[in-house]
Amino acid sequence: MSRRPRARKGQRKPPPTRDRRSLLIVGAAALGVIIVGLAGVLLLPGPAARSGNATEVVLAGGGGVQGLADQLAGAGVIRSPLAFIIVAEASGSAHRLKAGDYSFRSGASLLAVLAQVRQGRTVRHWVTIPEGFTSADAAAVLAHSPDLSGETVVPPEGSLLPETYQTGFGETRAHMLGRMQAARDALLAKLWGDRPGGLPYRSPEEAVILASIVEKETALPDERPHIAAVFINRLRTGMRLESDPTVVYGLTGGTPLGHGLRVSELARKTPYNTYLVAGLPPTPIANPGRAALEAALDPAPSEDLYFVADGTGGHVFSTTLAQHLKNVARWRAVEHQVRGGGR
Repeated sequence: MSRRPRARKGQRKPPPTRDRRSLLIVGAAALGVIIVGLAGVLLLPGPAARSGNATEVVLAGGGGVQGLADQLAGAGVIRSPLAFIIVAEASGSAHRLKAGDYSFRSGASLLAVLAQVRQGRTVRHWVTIPEGFTSADAAAVLAHSPDLSGETVVPPEGSLLPETYQTGFGETRAHMLGRMQAARDALLAKLWGDRPGGLPYRSPEEAVILASIVEKETALPDERPHIAAVFINRLRTGMRLESDPTVVYGLTGGTPLGHGLRVSELARKTPYNTYLVAGLPPTPIANPGRAALEAALDPAPSEDLYFVADGTGGHVFSTTLAQHLKNVARWRAVEHQVRGGGR
């Protein structure tokens, strides 16, 4: 059996044959072509958006890098799912890609798309519940939000904290309501714990009821502590609150009447008619915002018992009925002039 002679110690290896040199050259050239091609795939502009300047796509998790690549290709964000997978695996990004709602600019390169998904730079969506919305109004806002899923129910009146909330990917409407209720509970607990002594509330919920009335009586943040003080003084003295918004809530559930309160409507007895029923109504009449809750639990120092519109969007306050009647007469004159009676 013949054996190839071993190279002696210190003896150089024979130079590569012509065939081996050819193979090396071909291999190097092929590698160069692959590198250039890969660089082109990574850095050259990707597909143009099918409409507009960006493509928005919701990337669902659970399918790994293959699933994300297929979704991106299906939405027209990338051309080659295989190239995306290879680069994601080679860069160590395959297990760090994040699902979510993305907006990719038109023509974004594969490398830019990969970086955006790896960093989780998703589109932010928001939902706003204005101060003073009823719970039915708030539920309707959530029901019409395209960024949320699932069914929703109308929560108890006054249980939500009106604010602007960022919605999470795949969040349900029920979960969003829960977040709004938790936010209100946390704020109410803090304000209740910090409240001054002597307030005529038997529970935090009664403070929410008064705050909801304050919310509906004025849109001016600076007035809310003063309005709250008037109602608190009335509760302390046993006077009826005589709040128009409570009457409206008893008649319509908070939907505007479309006209001023009529004498017949003021005479209609409901649990919410604070012209006829003493004390607080049985529930809040809306969802009060932060400022109204703060006002109800930290009212302004005042002995006033009355207020009426001043014709400029605010109110004028008084401690006596006589002064209040004069203020009402001035307001009636303003109303008459605005309606054209003074021409």
